[in-house]
Amino acid sequence: MAQEEAQKSAEVVAVATTDKEVTIPAPVPEKEVTPPVATEEKAVPEKVMPEAEAEKSVPVKEEETVVAEKVIAPSPEELEKKALEEFKELVREALNKREFTPPAPPVKEEKTEEKKETKGEEKTEEKKDEEKPEEAVEVEEKSSDDVEAKEETKAEEKSDDVAPAETKSEEKAVVPATTEKSEEDGTKTVEAIQESIVSVTPQEPAAPVVAEQEPVEPEEVSIYGVPLLQDERSDTILLKFLRARDFKVKEALTMLKNTVQWRKENKIDDLLEAGEEASEFEKMVFAHGVDKEGHVVIYSSYGEFQNKELFSDKEKLNKFLSWRIQLQEKCVRALDFSNPDAKSSFVFVSDFRNAPGLGKRALWQFIRRAVKQFEDNYPEFATRELFINVPWWYIPYYKTFGSIITSPRTRSKMVLAGPSKSADTIFKYIAPEQVPVKYGGLSDDIGGTVTEAIVKPAAKYTIELPASEACTLSWELRVSGADVSYGAQFEPTTEGSYDVIVSKNRKIGLTDEPVITGSFKVGEPGKIVITIDNQTSKKKKVLYRFKTQPRSDL
Repeated sequence: MAQEEAQKSAEVVAVATTDKEVTIPAPVPEKEVTPPVATEEKAVPEKVMPEAEAEKSVPVKEEETVVAEKVIAPSPEELEKKALEEFKELVREALNKREFTPPAPPVKEEKTEEKKETKGEEKTEEKKDEEKPEEAVEVEEKSSDDVEAKEETKAEEKSDDVAPAETKSEEKAVVPATTEKSEEDGTKTVEAIQESIVSVTPQEPAAPVVAEQEPVEPEEVSIYGVPLLQDERSDTILLKFLRARDFKVKEALTMLKNTVQWRKENKIDDLLEAGEEASEFEKMVFAHGVDKEGHVVIYSSYGEFQNKELFSDKEKLNKFLSWRIQLQEKCVRALDFSNPDAKSSFVFVSDFRNAPGLGKRALWQFIRRAVKQFEDNYPEFATRELFINVPWWYIPYYKTFGSIITSPRTRSKMVLAGPSKSADTIFKYIAPEQVPVKYGGLSDDIGGTVTEAIVKPAAKYTIELPASEACTLSWELRVSGADVSYGAQFEPTTEGSYDVIVSKNRKIGLTDEPVITGSFKVGEPGKIVITIDNQTSKKKKVLYRFKTQPRSDL
């Protein structure tokens, strides 16, 4: 019987253990082993069905995407507006964070030195605080009562962490005894520990105090005399930076920051207020008239760089560069950025007549550096660049290396013309009355519109200027390429009157005055007849204009 009861009890224990331990793992292998065949059979239709559905759904999606592209495709104007809005948001964030005025490097070094000193002081204070409790412990070790009190308190702390709630009543009875001993014998140690804690804690909130001192107000930045994000004028300027970087907003922001920094470093605003006088440079660079679209035209003569008195050393070159920036700034600030219909860019005409050769590398390096500064800091202010009187060696050089030196956007604005085609190239974009006499135009003495005419090879051409009453008739005339004969006479309309020779026939060469002027006091109705005789094998272009004024001596 005893053996049977022992076997029953063992079976009961085995069942209990299996119920507790094997309940979860026992059914799992049975379910995992049985379904693999079924899953393989079911997997085939499951894979086939989505493929059939995908084949049906693919053309529908393609049709939807094509229709969406046709409807949602934005216009260039919409893309420009979107890029401008994104650019303005980035500029606003940069102004709020004051990113246009980075801190000076020496200030950062001082801050780092101060931080090192403060850290060193903190470490020394902490060492002193650590030495104080060690001294207090040495004092405590001398008294046997303090050692017993510490052992009792440590035992109680361990009992608090491990013992259940039933032992709390016993701990309450022990605590007052230990506190009394500590009050009598260990008052000095407690005070030392409190002093060490108080001395360390006030140094922690030092970091947030520095953050509160940072400036909160947004930065105010002006460029070309226009405050950023103040009015519609700012949009016109920001669009120039966007176009210069092909509407890549982040690159345009970097370019704008660099321009603002360059203006601060070179003190452009102070340079404009200084009003530096340099009359010797006015022959080299000057603004004159407008083109056919209304853009202001700026002329530059590179032949003046051969003047050794003006460009003998670096100081004079830098003086010219500062004067050139001053002129550019004056021209830019004279533009109307508030009117969208107004022209906010220039036409640049560069004259290469008698320009220095490639042998003068230092001079050409200076010219390239100056041109690079204007491209980077005055972006999209050039609507067209005309290079006239270009020497023969420059055109093949530009065709070979032009793609490396300039960007495609800049090359699209450049027009090169040799000496024989310079005047025609200028007149293609600028009216003759707006062109200086130096570059093939007419003077400003007479005014009015200019008439153009073509003289065929080996032929004569006559110009008639009518005068219906007594007046003073004035005219000016110019023949491109010259090498023709010129003469003028007055022919009255009344019978019995005689013709009056105003100017005898004379040869006009290339070295003669480019503009021919004349005037005649008319006493009776008639006309001035001008004859131009072209005996060369090339056609000539004639530009002329005239005006009449009533006579005051009658």
